[in-house]
Amino acid sequence: MSEEKRSSSNVLAQATILMVAGIITRIIGVLYRSPVTSIIGDEGNGYYGIAVNIYTMVLLISSYSIPMAVSKVVSGKLALKQYKDAHKVFRCAVIYVFIVGSVASMITFFGASYLIPESQAMAVPVLRVLAPTIFFSGFLGVLRGYFQAHGTMLPTSISQIVEQIANAIVSIGAAILFIRLFAGGDPVKVPVFGAMGSAAGIGAGVVTGLLFMLLLYGVNRSFFLARTKRDVTGQESSYGQIFRIIFFMVTPVILSTFVYNINPVMDQTLFMDIMAFKRMDSKLAAELYGVFSGKYWVLINVPVALANSSSTAMIPAVSTYYTLRDYDRCNRQVHQVVQFTMLISIPCAIGLGTLAYPIMEVLFPQRETIDLAVSLLRTGCISVVFYSLSTVTNGVLQGIGKVNIPLRNAALSLVFHIMVLTPLLYFTDLDLYALVIATMFYAFMMCFLNNVSVRKYLHYRQEFKKTFFIPFLSAAVMGLACYGFYQGLDLVFRRYLMHYISYRLLSLLGLGASIVVGVLVYFAFVLRLRGVSRQELKQFPMGTRLVSLGNKFKLFPVESQEQETK
Repeated sequence: MSEEKRSSSNVLAQATILMVAGIITRIIGVLYRSPVTSIIGDEGNGYYGIAVNIYTMVLLISSYSIPMAVSKVVSGKLALKQYKDAHKVFRCAVIYVFIVGSVASMITFFGASYLIPESQAMAVPVLRVLAPTIFFSGFLGVLRGYFQAHGTMLPTSISQIVEQIANAIVSIGAAILFIRLFAGGDPVKVPVFGAMGSAAGIGAGVVTGLLFMLLLYGVNRSFFLARTKRDVTGQESSYGQIFRIIFFMVTPVILSTFVYNINPVMDQTLFMDIMAFKRMDSKLAAELYGVFSGKYWVLINVPVALANSSSTAMIPAVSTYYTLRDYDRCNRQVHQVVQFTMLISIPCAIGLGTLAYPIMEVLFPQRETIDLAVSLLRTGCISVVFYSLSTVTNGVLQGIGKVNIPLRNAALSLVFHIMVLTPLLYFTDLDLYALVIATMFYAFMMCFLNNVSVRKYLHYRQEFKKTFFIPFLSAAVMGLACYGFYQGLDLVFRRYLMHYISYRLLSLLGLGASIVVGVLVYFAFVLRLRGVSRQELKQFPMGTRLVSLGNKFKLFPVESQEQETK
């Protein structure tokens, strides 16, 4: 295998490791939000979502971009065999997050009532519970970025799973405990204290993940230090120079990520304020926003996490090729990751829309809001594709050092987003549907502007047929197969099994079987329509096994088989 193919395989393998971890963590996240929602209700979910959005903004400003910055700078140093500088970057990053994280945590705790508008004041104590987590998140990010720069995503992946497990356990337990200890049976206090308990789970998860990464670093510390002694480049930057590199690397990314992610905060503020202007009861507004943030948005983010994994895994390789001025390999790397991401995100979007009702029935069966949640998911499922593509292209631009470009694109998209959302909320009765439409438009604008920028700086042109058209056509057939299969199972279950098994369990069985059918149909059509060749599929994780399955069931077109033989 050539060096280029090994590199491509490694990036996709690392992306898959992160994707698997992302799938596991998102599944855990969705599963634990279901019992939490049963405990704290949609109103509690609303307060939780409001506080988490503010917490996320502060985290973005303080330390969220640290893993990417550390990964990019350290991978560049390692490519040039500057091992002393690589480890010095790590030490400087630790000092940086200690200072910034301490300040951000204190500002969040003591200034919570100023950060959250008065119309959302019930979320203030929830935000104060989240404040200490900001401090610990910075250290966790530095350690994850340092290991990612060394070409391994396994530590990050395992720590994410460990973090989410601890989060799930503590969120459920603390929500119950806080309600019993502090709510006193008062129905007004139950949502607030339940949301506070659920927020405590985020902190417990971050601390658990940090302890795991510290243990892993301790095991490998002697290797890192020994390698610095073998550095014969004679290149060693001062601490001042490295701090400047980190600052100028992190600051544009912080601003870009801040703008890219500030729309949930603006959405919640505009929604709550405009609903209050329309004289909607604040409790009802919080419940509605809880459906959007705690159900629709949670599910949309499950497949988007896969794109985040691809982007994270891609940055070190793209940065290395760009540093070495190997632009052809850089472009091929980008093409492969975009194709890989679209092959997954497009069927995920179609699947969410097709199976929206059984998904909600299994995960969030609250009868009062299930129809609304299903309708939102069907309306906004396509945003999965837009968010996934914009996330990957963001990673490309950051990987080649054009960190200001995503900032500009995100700012322009945000302006258009507000211009769409505000009149929809003021002058129509769309309410939550206005949020869905505006967020879809925002993600689409990010895709468009980022693609223009990538084409400009890398002279990169995205192939359309195999990357977008064939996956979409295959996913459409898959959606029809899933829908028909589920409806048929549902009729059988209702007639013969309803008296013996609960309907929610029957929905779970039907959903699982339909997903399996969907995966098989999609895989067969993608191969049959030449969406992926044998050689391309072999580059993907578990590609050799997938090629064997394709050969066994004769899914590859005859022409491609003859060409492969030749």
